[in-house]
Amino acid sequence: MSDFTLRPYRDSDEDAAIELWRRTWQLAYPTIDFAARVPWWRARWRDELVPVARVVVAEAAGAMLGFVTIDRTGYLDQIVVAPEQWGSTLATALLDEARRLSPEGISLLVNKDNDRAIRFYARNGFVDAGEDVNPTSGRPVLRMRWMPAGSTPGSAG
Repeated sequence: MSDFTLRPYRDSDEDAAIELWRRTWQLAYPTIDFAARVPWWRARWRDELVPVARVVVAEAAGAMLGFVTIDRTGYLDQIVVAPEQWGSTLATALLDEARRLSPEGISLLVNKDNDRAIRFYARNGFVDAGEDVNPTSGRPVLRMRWMPAGSTPGSAG
């Protein structure tokens, strides 16, 4: 049994989501100043993600522990899990919710140097779908894709 609940995002979650994003990415990439990127991220969150994606929040005792964003095309832009929850069932629960919301398939980009995330997606049935460059950061990324059993390639994102 899990010690968190999943629920739809509310506008009042914005500050907690932005801070959780900053905190987790800062830990993953300590040489980048993510505090300086918060205004950019807040604008992207408000203008590019929230209007087009379904956002599901994981919380416990009123505190946000994670979230996932998935748009109507099956593109998973963000899955963010509080560092204290790394290695728990939380990321898998968020990914399972994204699968429920996008049962035809999911595509995503992941930084090529983010071995932890790549291993997580591979364990959860995602396959390498090629290489690319993140249009925002210029970093090399892997395209990864999950499709339900029996589906045909190219049917998601």
